[in-house]
Amino acid sequence: MKTLIASLTILCLALAAVPASAQMWSYDNGPINGNVDAFTISFGYIVSDTFVAGGSSVSGFSFGTFQFSGDIMLSVDWSITSGEDGGTVFGSGTASGNNLTDKFVSINQFGYDINLITVTGLNASVTSGNTYWLNLQSAVTQTGDPVLWDQNSGVGCMSKGCPSMASDSYYGSIPSESFTISGTGGGSTPEPSSIMLFGSGILGLAGVLRRKLF
Repeated sequence: MKTLIASLTILCLALAAVPASAQMWSYDNGPINGNVDAFTISFGYIVSDTFVAGGSSVSGFSFGTFQFSGDIMLSVDWSITSGEDGGTVFGSGTASGNNLTDKFVSINQFGYDINLITVTGLNASVTSGNTYWLNLQSAVTQTGDPVLWDQNSGVGCMSKGCPSMASDSYYGSIPSESFTISGTGGGSTPEPSSIMLFGSGILGLAGVLRRKLF
């Protein structure tokens, strides 16, 4: 019985130690299509898509691309802004090295490699419920060939605010692209007082069990 009480006490302390920032959120504009169209994010072209933040920070994102056969993306410039490639900048940088992975998915009907690009290690502050723009540009491969962001028009999107609005620096408004963006600070965890009440309830139950057992 002493072991049970000790275990319940440890559980209460562990719950009290869980920070609200540990809660994850994501915005999903739908899966890679790969067979409709794509827009260049190399050679000065910029493609922008909206997303609705579900927490207080952005930690990473992933997106689909058209790439020439055998090409591997080495880097891409990104920014999160209040407007279409403009306004207030909430985060920006160049993703490369350990913060960028390029995974081959398939070959499409046009002969392009369809790849999944994942960017991690970001820390851009946002406000839950607000709409922002994810802007991608200056994508580089080992051959110097262009990279194109896969268009999916938000088909299969799963999140509030989707399908995204989207634009291209050359064409203007375009159908939206395949991407997922994620971060921390979403949802909620019990307040300390609630955790203490929960904990005291468990320990009270343990006391009842102890009285019944002894």
